[in-house]
Amino acid sequence: MLLFIADLHTHSKYSRATSRECIPETLEWWARRKGIGVIGTGDFTHPAWRAELKEKLVPTGTGLYTLKEDLRREAEVAGSGVRPQFIISGEISSIYKKDGKVRKVHNLILLPSLEHAETIACRLEAIGNVRSDGRPILGLDSRDLLEIVLEAAPEALFIPAHIWTPHFSLFGAYSGFDRIEECFGDLTDHIYALETGLSSDPPMNWRLSALDRFVMVSNSDAHSPANLGREANIFKGEPSYTSIFEALKNKTGFQGTIEFFPEEGKYHYDGHRPCKVCCKPEETRATGGVCPVCSGRITVGVLHRVEALADREEGFIPAGAKSYSILVPLCEVIASSLGSSVGSKKVQKNYENLLKEIGPELFVLQEAALADIAVAAGVLTAEGVRRLRCGQVAIQPGYDGEYGKIKVIEKSEIGMLAGQLCFLTEEDGKGQKPSEIKEPKTQAHPLTIPDTVPEAPPPQALAGGGPSPV
Repeated sequence: MLLFIADLHTHSKYSRATSRECIPETLEWWARRKGIGVIGTGDFTHPAWRAELKEKLVPTGTGLYTLKEDLRREAEVAGSGVRPQFIISGEISSIYKKDGKVRKVHNLILLPSLEHAETIACRLEAIGNVRSDGRPILGLDSRDLLEIVLEAAPEALFIPAHIWTPHFSLFGAYSGFDRIEECFGDLTDHIYALETGLSSDPPMNWRLSALDRFVMVSNSDAHSPANLGREANIFKGEPSYTSIFEALKNKTGFQGTIEFFPEEGKYHYDGHRPCKVCCKPEETRATGGVCPVCSGRITVGVLHRVEALADREEGFIPAGAKSYSILVPLCEVIASSLGSSVGSKKVQKNYENLLKEIGPELFVLQEAALADIAVAAGVLTAEGVRRLRCGQVAIQPGYDGEYGKIKVIEKSEIGMLAGQLCFLTEEDGKGQKPSEIKEPKTQAHPLTIPDTVPEAPPPQALAGGGPSPV
């Protein structure tokens, strides 16, 4: 069965707070290193970015685009690898007043061509400024934005972005709605998919029966190329705009998602960052939403908002639910396993060795043999990947704009583990093979939460674990 991984929500160098490296050449290079087959271009409303895309991309005839051959950078990745293709995409921020309340909703739009992007961008430029930011802010009702998009491109995919983020999303605690119909009204039936965002995972969304009719997609929302694929989608079939459209509209060909640990998202729990206060929802309710340190307002997180709207108990799995896997970026796994920083030379060297000797990042994290990982990057990294696959990680949850922290190996364990693992290795003629590092039989083990951190409900994969990309 042919599968491809797609990361549909990204940004260009023209968006605020993004890397200057968010250009087609670098995005395509990182997609090969990650193992991603389809990448969103991001920012199609920005005229300079569209001009750059027209200059550097070539249409494939399938509604997707490839980078011109002479612009491709060499990427030392084992195996035949993927040839990434681009899908025209962009995120728009709508800030407007509706039903007596200011709404701030971000929406992701996917289009079948740059020509459609040109038409829509011209319409929007008559409404607001699309030149100052790759993700423009428009005083336009989300329902009216959807209407404009559909008039110009009937086969456009309109996806409410990171739907639980407190300040800028469909269900956001401070500026969103309680029901999707309140946002899109008579055009709600043209919404086929919703983006879960980094701070929620599929089981959290399964608690709302009203979401059963939608495909729940996950994307990186990357502001730098290295963050591509931290969340992504898995599709069945040949990559094309039509195959993606049909998969999301009719739920045929959509296989599942690759997820961040939701606790690692920067709005998973409630809290007040200036006072370093992190709260479970019940603790916030007990204090009336007031910070116990300064009496300021606690920022309500994603878990709290999900619980407020949920009509099902935790752990409910609806019919037709898709499988998923939860990962941590490979450099973070290596760094935690070695007790080093992500940017250290040792971590970067091991990362490059893994790509060169084994294959792209998502393959290393999900499928590569642990013995091969040990040969390329050492037994500690292999043990770190094993623990990740089993869900044996420690989490300090994110809150109020602060990313959570994931540890697969505590610093206090590293010396002891290194001695034990090295002592138990055996020579097989090709390098050190760690006989005691066993391949995990399942990806659905409870998480290890330190006593000092509020306990989170453990993310669980469906029976059989997450899908395996190729």
